[in-house]
Amino acid sequence: MFEMGANLQGDSWETKKLKDPKKSFSKITKNEHQLVFTFEKRRGKPVTLVGRFFMSDKEKKEVLKLLKSKLGCGGTVKDEWLEIQGDKKEKIIETLESDGWKFRKK
Repeated sequence: MFEMGANLQGDSWETKKLKDPKKSFSKITKNEHQLVFTFEKRRGKPVTLVGRFFMSDKEKKEVLKLLKSKLGCGGTVKDEWLEIQGDKKEKIIETLESDGWKFRKK
């Protein structure tokens, strides 16, 4: 008899479908994000990273579009992070607060 911890007796197999993680992100509201701001220089040019947006790609692109239009700069979405051209941390915070996002006060 060979045992490794698996119980293979009977006809019942547990086959619960796992929830799609991309769909569960859309339930997160603006108040549930705790965003991190990072500043980097890439090839001598400043880039502000805003991140860990746990929402669908469509919603991230909407936030990016809002920021790009209000700040007059370029940007892109990489994974859960938004990359904004330039050192614009304070302006990003002001723009997102006016749109209903909440941040911790220092």
